[in-house]
Amino acid sequence: MNTKRSQELFAKACRHIPGGVNSPVRACKSVGCDPVFIERAAGSKVYDADGNEYVDFVCSWGPMILGHNHPAVVAAIRETLESGTSFGAPTSKEIELAELVTSALPAVEKVRFVSSGTEATMSAVRLARGFTGRSKVIKFDGCYHGHADSFLIKAGSGVVTLGIPGSPGVPEDIVKNTISIPYNDPATLEKTLRDDKLDIACVIVEPVAGNMGVVAPAPGFLATLRQLTAELGIVLIFDEVITGFRLSLGGAQEYYGVQPDLTCLGKVIGGGLPVGAYGGKKEIMDHIAPDGPVYQAGTLSGNPLAMAAGAATLRELAQPGFYEQLETKAAGFAGELAALADKYLPGQTTLNRVGSMMTTFFTPGPVTDHASATRSDTDRYAAHYRNMRSQGIWLAPAQFEAAFISAAQSEADLALALEKTEWSFKQLAAADK
Repeated sequence: MNTKRSQELFAKACRHIPGGVNSPVRACKSVGCDPVFIERAAGSKVYDADGNEYVDFVCSWGPMILGHNHPAVVAAIRETLESGTSFGAPTSKEIELAELVTSALPAVEKVRFVSSGTEATMSAVRLARGFTGRSKVIKFDGCYHGHADSFLIKAGSGVVTLGIPGSPGVPEDIVKNTISIPYNDPATLEKTLRDDKLDIACVIVEPVAGNMGVVAPAPGFLATLRQLTAELGIVLIFDEVITGFRLSLGGAQEYYGVQPDLTCLGKVIGGGLPVGAYGGKKEIMDHIAPDGPVYQAGTLSGNPLAMAAGAATLRELAQPGFYEQLETKAAGFAGELAALADKYLPGQTTLNRVGSMMTTFFTPGPVTDHASATRSDTDRYAAHYRNMRSQGIWLAPAQFEAAFISAAQSEADLALALEKTEWSFKQLAAADK
């Protein structure tokens, strides 16, 4: 596959942009190659600067659940664009999206829009501290909540992918207020939360981890988390930046039947444009300025283009049968993928799937937490990534990420991906001999 133009662009980017990219994992360092530069996308495909076509399983890291350039989303953006791109003032489109979000998520009585998932999680934690008057934040090893200082302790996503220590550049005064404990470990959870000396304001969790690869909550884990935090007056924050409107119209909280106090959203609710949100119980949200003393602001918060794209996306997702069809497609694909792994790489992989997000870990199972996820053979994943990219299949350039199924992927797209996967697994098996 010819990638000459991408190579030229990457060399030029490296002269002007740190690492040549504006988000570290995109540099493809962990998979042993340089990135290709994407020029356009349509439906289930992305196209690079050299004209190569790829079936897309990254989906812009999750938000493109409808596929790229969906007609309803494009029409909403185009109509809004004709009236302007930013006003720094309230617009009716903010209300429209807020109504769609709060009607889909009963735990979200009020919502505040921001411009990124990191802003959403950072603001939610500040709000929880302001509401409770306490200081400590509990998170889980391998869960990634954006790059705010408080969250880079034993984080997932690019931090674990690149092998970066969790807190360079973060003052010790901030580090000491974040405690990271193992995911899916109810005994450690209860012991930590019942420690009166810790002064715990909140627990933040990815209800389905998507940043150490896809790791589902163990049966009863989220319910135990909810019961303990409610009993102890600790604010429970679900980081649904990935799972919100991805697993169901009501997110992971509907999928598992557990309601948090605060919810963080992003990705899907922007329809592919930069957006984030946090929301929850009215009694907590009313502590945000201007109604309350907890300050948070943003010049581009509630940007009309993002609001329009998000509202158009959510209306499409509310169509009857959408998630049932997506589940059928994802389950069938994952089943065939696992069968190929069992045939060519027996005992060497584990496939985790929840809804339309999945990860093939190159390690014997099970993968239930950060420790088991990081036993994966990242060199083996890197070889698989390079194989698949060379054959026109677009995967995340990191073992510890999710692959996403979109509504735009056809049976032919998935069949092609399985065909190329079989070829790659054969190559990997042959390399062992």
